[in-house]
Amino acid sequence: MISVPDKVTLDGLEQKWSTIWEEREVYRFDDSVPAQAIYSIDTPPPTVSGSLHIGHVFSYTHADIIARYQRMQGHEVFYPVGWDDNGVPTERRVQNYFSVRCDPSLQYEPDLVPDSTAKVLRPVSRANFIELCEQLTQLDEQVYEMLWRRVGLSVDWSLTYTTVGSRSRKVSQAAFLSLLAKGEIYQNSSPTLWDVDFQTAVSQAELEDRPVAGKYHRVRFQVVGGGQVEIETSRPELLPACVGLVVHPDDTRYQSLVGQRVLTPLFGVPVTVIAHPLADPEKGTGAAMVCTFGDLTDVTWWREGQLPLRVIMGRDGRLLDGIVFGSDQFPSEDPERANALYGELARRRSVAARERVTELLLESGELLGTPTNVQHAVKFYEKGDRPLEVVASRQWFLRLLSHRDAFIARGEELDWLPPHMRVRYENWVRGLNADWNLSRQRFFGIPIPIWYPIDAAGEIDYDRPILPAMEDLPIDPHSQTPLGFQESQRNQPGGFAADPDVMDTWATSSLSPQLAGGWLEQPERFAKVFPMDLRPQGQEIIRTWLFYTIVRSELGFGALPFKRALISGFVLDPDRKKMSKSKGNVVTPLPLVERFGSDALRYWAAGGRPGVDTAADEGQMKIGRRLAIKIANATKFVLGTLARVESPPEMVAPHPLDLSFLAVLDEALNDATVRLEQNDYTGALETIERCFWEFCDDYLELVKVRAYGDPTEVVLPLVTLSEAGRASALATLRIANELLLRALAPYQPFVTEEAWSWSHDESIHRNAWPQRGEGLRRLMEGSAAVQGEAAVDVFRATQEVLTEVRKIKSEHKVSPKTPVERVVIRDTGDRLRSLGAALGDLAAAGVVRSIALQEEGSAPAIEVLMDPEVG
Repeated sequence: MISVPDKVTLDGLEQKWSTIWEEREVYRFDDSVPAQAIYSIDTPPPTVSGSLHIGHVFSYTHADIIARYQRMQGHEVFYPVGWDDNGVPTERRVQNYFSVRCDPSLQYEPDLVPDSTAKVLRPVSRANFIELCEQLTQLDEQVYEMLWRRVGLSVDWSLTYTTVGSRSRKVSQAAFLSLLAKGEIYQNSSPTLWDVDFQTAVSQAELEDRPVAGKYHRVRFQVVGGGQVEIETSRPELLPACVGLVVHPDDTRYQSLVGQRVLTPLFGVPVTVIAHPLADPEKGTGAAMVCTFGDLTDVTWWREGQLPLRVIMGRDGRLLDGIVFGSDQFPSEDPERANALYGELARRRSVAARERVTELLLESGELLGTPTNVQHAVKFYEKGDRPLEVVASRQWFLRLLSHRDAFIARGEELDWLPPHMRVRYENWVRGLNADWNLSRQRFFGIPIPIWYPIDAAGEIDYDRPILPAMEDLPIDPHSQTPLGFQESQRNQPGGFAADPDVMDTWATSSLSPQLAGGWLEQPERFAKVFPMDLRPQGQEIIRTWLFYTIVRSELGFGALPFKRALISGFVLDPDRKKMSKSKGNVVTPLPLVERFGSDALRYWAAGGRPGVDTAADEGQMKIGRRLAIKIANATKFVLGTLARVESPPEMVAPHPLDLSFLAVLDEALNDATVRLEQNDYTGALETIERCFWEFCDDYLELVKVRAYGDPTEVVLPLVTLSEAGRASALATLRIANELLLRALAPYQPFVTEEAWSWSHDESIHRNAWPQRGEGLRRLMEGSAAVQGEAAVDVFRATQEVLTEVRKIKSEHKVSPKTPVERVVIRDTGDRLRSLGAALGDLAAAGVVRSIALQEEGSAPAIEVLMDPEVG
């Protein structure tokens, strides 16, 4: 039954069809199918911290195109979606949104109503803070889901997961305890990179180097027994934490000093000069100060030089109170002076302490010359605003360095799109210098599922952790008690203490295949979908999400978590600059959806090849909208033409031009299929789109008169109409239109579903992808007509002549309906015979009164002769 609307419009299609798809469960995953029939996708769970940007739409569309294609190829597509709603971004957003801050010492307040307009952050209990995090993330997730539905992601919404939900807590804690039992996770108190604002440890994968302006201070140390040595430092405020000087072992200037003692300026602490190959003879004076700790190199020198520990930097970024010079930890030749000077520095932040130390060095004469300006790279937490400090803290670590070769081997086994992205992965793995710090000193996240006994003296025994049983997971050690203890024993001598930390957000996100696939709750499903077929993601998280997922899969399951990684490029602003919130050039997708429609936005996204940066080009979106409108109008024309026929004429034999166009279409669709099998969604679209416009601009025009079957439409000597020719044209129009709609469906799902619904009841997205030779087989049912290379030539030769006729009319500035007196075609015999089969259609489309065919062996030529009155 054909039912075509009077007026074609794109307005409202997203809302209409997203609702219908959900009601009809078009994208619902069928658990009953065997593993070989499943195509599984490990979809990125976006961070729920405000709003999605156009880069999300860009990369998620790529995965959705592949999901829709695989579904049409007969696979049951396992395509879940998750929300990454724990960690620092969520906590920061909650603090700003509700004007609160977490104070774990406070008691839970039922029915708390925060004042979001308050200028001062209100302290709330840990339980209240977590409630507010859950409340806000649920609101954000609803907004995210609305946008994903609006842009047509064909995910199964019944498979949605979050990274802090009950299921995620159980999976994350079970994986943690499993690796702990294997010895792959361990606890250690050691120097750790620390963000003083977020008050949490930071892992290597979360670091970024930023250029920071500073000054080099040349400072004099006195050698015990006589002499002096000069060093340069950009952090003189760490002089109280100095534990040694370091020089290169081959630096002849200092070889006699190695092993000697020198006194620190201002504080008179005796420290030893050591030799280490990491010291740079070309930097500064060649001698460097070792502090505990200025940076990670200090940690190396301290550990390998077996130097003492003198920590002065607190976790809040201020110099500690209670440092006593003259003690065993801080010996001094002049403790009274040292304590007086340090008293001026205690509780100051780094910058303020640096300024005061510089003044004191100048007064003492131990600062040589004027500090010189320098620009150097400093490590920051990727979400932080101030340089990281190195502080000593107790943390949980997962072993990486001992498995480096296995991780590299897995990277070689993985299919990378584009292939060069593997180099980024390998460079990251080879450059690792520490195990993965899993623990974070935050509140909203997956709790470390561990308690510790407290001895009679009130000391926590970290060496004898109390573990829950696997069947008791998930647990919150802050609100639940270990077996054999009562709540009244919490934090009491002889009782227990909960591990204070939560897991790094990547510790949960790295388990996305296990979370989505049902590792613990649905092991039969998990066995069918794991390893996943595809991991789509951005290149900036190769070192985190992709790497950590491989780590968890290798150590936990001894396998790759997915077979192929599809890496998106970056989205650039219209000036081809990388988007960032700090630059204020981030483009949000909803206004673009409102202006151009989701199909148009998806068309633009489909033009971005894997790994290639793509500008947010509204010009391409306009082209995508034009394509969507043309799809609707072309379908309306085809169905309207079919509807004109009360009883379809019987097709005796296919017309050569119709066979030829379907052969051309078959070539295009076969090429697109090969490309999509290789995940070349961009190349496939280019092929399909080119053939679609040939269908609209050329084939429809060539067969319009024959399909109408109305002799009053055009009166030309070469045009003869027959019911057989009409039947062939009508059948071809239907077949070609349906094949093109199905081929375009993964790219523009809304308009293709709308156009398909005018003549079909079932969803186009549960229909089959065009198969090789399908159009020709459908047209030739019961016919003995020959197909092959010659069939392609009929359409191509006719198309070429029609193009030349249009060109001449355009040059004469006349209407396309203006008659042409005569067309002379000189070509080879084979080409002319191809043309001969379509002269009637060519004459009708070009309004040509006569056509002469002249066989020649020389170069082909087409001569178009207009009416003398026109010329």
